[in-house]
Amino acid sequence: MLRFSRSKIIATMAIIVIGLLLAVPSMMNREQRQAYLNAIPSWVPSWLVPSRAIVLGLDLQGGSHVLLEVDAQDLLRGQITLLRDDVRRILRDTRVSSQNGIQTVQRGVQIRVPDAAERDRLMPRLRELSQPIGNAMLGQSGGNSVQINTTPDGVITLTYTDAGINERVRRAVDQSIEVVRRRIDATGTTEPSIQRQGADRVLVQVPGLQDPQQLKALLGETGNLEFRLLAQPGATDVDMLPMEDAGGQRVPVERRVIAEGGDLTDAQPAFDSQTRQPIVNFRFNIRGAQRFGQATTENLGRQLAIVLDNRVISAPTIQSPITGGSGQISGSFTVEQVNNLAVLLRSGALPAKLTIVEERTVGPGLGRDSIEAGKLATYVAGIFVVIFMFATYGVFGLIANIALLVHVGLIFGLMSVLEATLTLPGIAGIVLTIGTAVDSNVLIYERIREEVRSGRSIVSGIQAGFDRAFATIIDSNSTMAIAALILFFLGSGPVRGFAVVFILGILTTVLTAVTLTRMMIALWYQWMRPKVLPF
Repeated sequence: MLRFSRSKIIATMAIIVIGLLLAVPSMMNREQRQAYLNAIPSWVPSWLVPSRAIVLGLDLQGGSHVLLEVDAQDLLRGQITLLRDDVRRILRDTRVSSQNGIQTVQRGVQIRVPDAAERDRLMPRLRELSQPIGNAMLGQSGGNSVQINTTPDGVITLTYTDAGINERVRRAVDQSIEVVRRRIDATGTTEPSIQRQGADRVLVQVPGLQDPQQLKALLGETGNLEFRLLAQPGATDVDMLPMEDAGGQRVPVERRVIAEGGDLTDAQPAFDSQTRQPIVNFRFNIRGAQRFGQATTENLGRQLAIVLDNRVISAPTIQSPITGGSGQISGSFTVEQVNNLAVLLRSGALPAKLTIVEERTVGPGLGRDSIEAGKLATYVAGIFVVIFMFATYGVFGLIANIALLVHVGLIFGLMSVLEATLTLPGIAGIVLTIGTAVDSNVLIYERIREEVRSGRSIVSGIQAGFDRAFATIIDSNSTMAIAALILFFLGSGPVRGFAVVFILGILTTVLTAVTLTRMMIALWYQWMRPKVLPF
């Protein structure tokens, strides 16, 4: 009846040992953790070595908190430019001419094609630009991204719909999260928390970073690099951009982009061998190298505009074809500016300008106070629970206390695997799960007491107590899990941190308060063979 097979005991102990080992890196500081990893022999597979640790939140170790907002108007302007280029390409491919060229309207572009036959040839290609919004594989559709309207006199207007703009903002936020993460990691700052907040905002928290100026410098730039040509006299399709070498004076630059930052495969800071000035060496991928080589071959003697975030930072003269796929960016840069520029180019371009709408710097003093207060609360709660359980249930209380220690260790192990962020509300969640964990033991023990008092033998009462209390434990933990999931999906920041810890605590409770406790009691009974309950 109250028996555990050897295989079940081994499996349970293996799970517990692995969970506790996963928590070991979280018990070390960063230097100790690095020394521990360096001490591991090279022949040991990396997946066998616990290396992940819990991330302390901003409220525990201080750092920088920045809330960024995607500039929807800047994003829309970029999308209109792409739409205009696509329309120009389609007109060229279909050999259709537009009267008065391509006009830019508020949310799109407009052309006029009076000839009906040409319009019939053109419209199918233009409709390809209007992509459905949603997941076609799941049967979801939220309309089209571009709306196409025509008039009897041949005016064709392509405008972005509200759904199309919202979809592009959503994609821009997703892309911005990844770009920002790469930029912050490239600066050597570890363990950042970067997540979406609302429809068009990105929350960036970098624990341990007390000087936010470098972070703001990276986040404040879009890093949008383009290679264009300075426009020749009389050109019409141009942008007037400020040129740094000319003291900020605006110069005409062709709108046609030869190559862009997305074509770069690498960018590294360096020094010019002749002038000893800081520069950035860059290298293109195959597509970028081909386009760059063709453009420099066809435009010898013209000035190449290197445009970063709509500023001409350099405009060297093309003296010979550059077909090797590499080059350099030079200008009046400092060493720090060159390093940051290389990081921006390596990490990719942001899809739109990010505006800082909120900024906070948290000092480490508050973090130390929070950690000490959290430790004190955890210790006091744990001590009182241990004393109560031992005084009330004797040996069974001691078993529950051992399971409680394992329960807390497993929480830390799971958080380490997930690299979850531990905040002050998370510490509160750990304290709360201490109480809920022993609550399951109380339910089981009281049920065992009732069964024995009703005339059952000890072994039968223990078996019945675990079996009949199990459904109650599952029901109570399920309701708490539902509440925690709601907090996780609807909450943000520290609220989600509390929910994560609480959910992990509920999962480990089922293992420690039911399986582990039952196994230890079964082993105790087989060893002691008691005649009466110890409580």
